[in-house]
Amino acid sequence: MPVLVEFWAPWCRPYRMIHPVIDELSKQYAGKLKCYKVNTDESLGIAARYGIRNISTVMIFKSGEKKDTVIGVVPKSTLTIAIERFL
Repeated sequence: MPVLVEFWAPWCRPYRMIHPVIDELSKQYAGKLKCYKVNTDESLGIAARYGIRNISTVMIFKSGEKKDTVIGVVPKSTLTIAIERFL
């Protein structure tokens, strides 16, 4: 099952814009996709490991391997296309 990881920070305005879209997608793909959030301020090591330099960053993993990255505020359709490729 693919995993979507949303890298965010509480001070980030783009995060506040894209998070509701990701919430919708997590409901839409319930049972087909797992969604998680990583606060980059609290998890500096994880952010560094994946080279997070921009917030909001969304990564999609499958079988433990990073498959795709989407950076910034994008339309729901962009995230949907990224997700659908790995279902």
